[in-house]
Amino acid sequence: MSSLRDAASGREVSPGSHGRHMAIERRRVIFSGRVQGVGFRASTSWTARGFNVVGYVRNLPDGTVEVVAEAEADELDRFVAAVRERMSGFIRGVDSAPLAAGHPPLLGFHVRS
Repeated sequence: MSSLRDAASGREVSPGSHGRHMAIERRRVIFSGRVQGVGFRASTSWTARGFNVVGYVRNLPDGTVEVVAEAEADELDRFVAAVRERMSGFIRGVDSAPLAAGHPPLLGFHVRS
């Protein structure tokens, strides 16, 4: 994913369709419910292959699953929605928070331990 900085805002952007520049966002999404031991990380990683996203998924000690993902805002929304739909039978809650995009750099999408 190539990226540039918007001169006015200083935000990271990437070339969008029709020459527009779309803002790159990074989000931390916490999924709660029965999300560990059910293939959640593998399914999330597999789902990410269908989207232009980078990041990782990992289990947290409190029984939740953390996804940190970076992409254009619309693509990120679609990715999170796809994970929610695919794993809906296991998810009881979703909390999302923005993070600073680009630092540290994320490459690919991985399952972390």
